[in-house]
Amino acid sequence: MSRKFLFLLGSSRTGGNTEALARLAAEQLPVGTEQRWLHLSDLPLPDFEDLRHEGEGNYPAPTGHAATLLDATLEATDLVIASPLYWYSLTTSTKRYLDHWSGWMRVPGVDFKPRMAGRTLWGVTALADSDRSAADPLVGTLNTIASYMKMEWGGVLLGNGSRPGDVLNDIRAQTEAKAFFAPRTPVPPATP
Repeated sequence: MSRKFLFLLGSSRTGGNTEALARLAAEQLPVGTEQRWLHLSDLPLPDFEDLRHEGEGNYPAPTGHAATLLDATLEATDLVIASPLYWYSLTTSTKRYLDHWSGWMRVPGVDFKPRMAGRTLWGVTALADSDRSAADPLVGTLNTIASYMKMEWGGVLLGNGSRPGDVLNDIRAQTEAKAFFAPRTPVPPATP
């Protein structure tokens, strides 16, 4: 099966450090690897509403932007969450997208969780702190999601930068970006 990468850009600005780092990593993918780039700010989702304990606990089939994101997610073999580090975690638009997974798991006939199993979840983030451990909560969140969904864990590519373009001065991040998507033995996610 050929790989299909979905890059979900969760920044509140276009062309920021996280996106630049994700694009640098994507440039290293083999020629012909399918890539789809979606800015979550272009596909706003409503706040997630928990309906699990109402009626049968099912959710209606998504429409609009939610349907677009669901379809794109299910078409991907590799899902890349590109979210800058905001208050030591994911951005609001990224978290809202992930919250909607809870509903998608309960849409009759979608089989979201079983269909996501075996795909690879990756992360890319830029942080203003030179101490990379500041991103540990974000990394832990994505790793735990991969484990819960029975996805492969690709890891998180970290870069340092605050002002647009700063990440291009982070030599370590540039070096790691060039090998980030290289074939390797999958890393099982941590057990939640």
